Amino acid sequence: MRTLRLALALLAGLAVACGGKPARQRIIVLGVDGVDPRTVDLLMSEGKLPNFAKLREDGAYARLLSSEPMLSPILWTTIATGKRPEQHGIGHFVAVNPQSGEELPVTSQMRRTKALWNLLSEQGRRVAVVGWWATWPAETVNGTIVSDHACYHFLFPDGVAGGRTAVGSMFPAEAEAELAPMIRRPGDVTFEEASRFVDVSPEEFARPFDFNDDLGHFKWALATADSYRRIGLHLWEHERPDLLMVYIEGVDTTSHLFGHLFRAQGLAGELADQQRRFGRTVEEMYRYVDGVVGDFMRALDDRSTLVVLSDHGFELGAVPDDPSKTRDMRRVSERYHRAEGIVYLFGSHVKRHTRPEKPKLLDVTPTVLALAGLPPAQDMPGRVWIEAVDVTDPPRSIASYEAAERHAGAPATDAAVDPAILTRLRSLGYVGAESPKGERNLAAVHFQAGRYTEAAEVYERLVRENPKDAGLRASLAGALGALGRFDDALEQLKVAIELDPLNTEAYHNRGVLYEREGKRDAAIEQYRTALRYDPQYEPARQALIRLTGSATVNQPANEAQRLAAVLAERASQEARRGDYATALKTLDEAERIAPRYALVYHYRANVRYLMGDREAAIAALRKAIELEPDNALFKTNLQRLEEAAKQ
Repeated sequence: MRTLRLALALLAGLAVACGGKPARQRIIVLGVDGVDPRTVDLLMSEGKLPNFAKLREDGAYARLLSSEPMLSPILWTTIATGKRPEQHGIGHFVAVNPQSGEELPVTSQMRRTKALWNLLSEQGRRVAVVGWWATWPAETVNGTIVSDHACYHFLFPDGVAGGRTAVGSMFPAEAEAELAPMIRRPGDVTFEEASRFVDVSPEEFARPFDFNDDLGHFKWALATADSYRRIGLHLWEHERPDLLMVYIEGVDTTSHLFGHLFRAQGLAGELADQQRRFGRTVEEMYRYVDGVVGDFMRALDDRSTLVVLSDHGFELGAVPDDPSKTRDMRRVSERYHRAEGIVYLFGSHVKRHTRPEKPKLLDVTPTVLALAGLPPAQDMPGRVWIEAVDVTDPPRSIASYEAAERHAGAPATDAAVDPAILTRLRSLGYVGAESPKGERNLAAVHFQAGRYTEAAEVYERLVRENPKDAGLRASLAGALGALGRFDDALEQLKVAIELDPLNTEAYHNRGVLYEREGKRDAAIEQYRTALRYDPQYEPARQALIRLTGSATVNQPANEAQRLAAVLAERASQEARRGDYATALKTLDEAERIAPRYALVYHYRANVRYLMGDREAAIAALRKAIELEPDNALFKTNLQRLEEAAKQ
């Protein structure tokens, strides 16, 4: 059956070549997660990305504006559907089974709208999709889908089904016999191959594969990227689809693992050792991806267009405030994602030396449809990049491509879900950490779009379901405040802070409400409290700068404390670089100058904790609380350390 299908495809290609109807425009969309435009520009200027340079020279280019929340399943589904998250329904890495309450990884069945591969299939076009987020189980299309579960998935610590592809990972099912031999596993990566990216010993490299091992995780990223590259090129050549969509995760993964080491200066201790082993990994992955781009460029013919894009950028070379978070080599949140990704267009129907004007993720589907000769629908918010592609912007004669029955009802239940998926998500910091899940994200999208009533309705329902969730209450307060319901919002914030005294968002939102009521001093106090408990919370920082001209939180009471604060900040920078011994000496000097300044003992506790000296950290925190008994951060950290010491 597979052989017959391929034969028919080849015959169709021959008919065109021998003088039938003109060949259709063919399109490749190459999605590379986490590619940062600043890093591309830097490496290109050094002559290290020749294929990106050719794209820039002979095609169109711009920085692609991402959208919040910057989580891969959401963004890549937005790219593939041309719909906002509240339309397509993918709101996180996981969704909740409404019958059992069980958390499940997002699947294709949970998507509420059609993707490009559905739209072109329905128009009789052939498609091929490789590795795209939320494509498992593989859907029925006019062509081939190799889902994101075909290779080892990073959500599966031990691989999929004992090293075999997961059930439903490909369509048609018989494609597995042909394509599975192209799939590489982490154990297939050779020492010589990896030596381009990492500096480790043969003995270290020979450790058994484990996703919790930084080196093992890297092997997975490289093996998976190479698998999807091979499969994508094979399908493009042998099945000749009208649309090929290939997803490569390698840059984002290595940036999360090792991005803090990228050209970082002055590292010491454990960070210096990490940099010795993995300091060039991210750069080499960019160069590897440049090679992948070159492979697909060479595969084009004169009626083909290549679109290369990333869903967001990535802040590289930034050492976390807490270097201990890098000990398992995972910077565990989307905090380091940047709002600008890349988009390059090259080949047929691309206007050379042009730039799409302020392109957004929502524009990708309308532009691809226009390249394919199909009109975007009226319910697609994005636009066609007519300034960069030589096509007619077709009139939106179709209200919607969606059928009423498409993806109706509650999210589907997938029986064969490995429970270790959720463990993997938590280890990466995506569950219950930086981002809310599912509907929380969709409510946040409503809020950011100014749909405050819709956001409040969702948050109110979620609060009823989860009354002890302080984060939900703080978000609800933001929506209520935007609607002018200040008293209701303040009540929600009061409860949120009682539930979680370190709830930064709650203090910030209370500051916003006080400011709207004209209570400037009270607002400043709340913003300072938010920043006191999370020095990286940018909304509070910007509010303080706007109101006071400074984001200083711990105002020194005298000259001695001012000098000690300068030394404490220097010690913090030394500790962030891994130089703990020097940091302690600096704090000794700060303590000599201001022996009753709580900030010094707080910093000393942090450094001692990073050094693994839990008892000394506890002693320093007790001293800080003695000097500043109302500090919830000191109390919470002390409680956590004391509980950990008992275990």
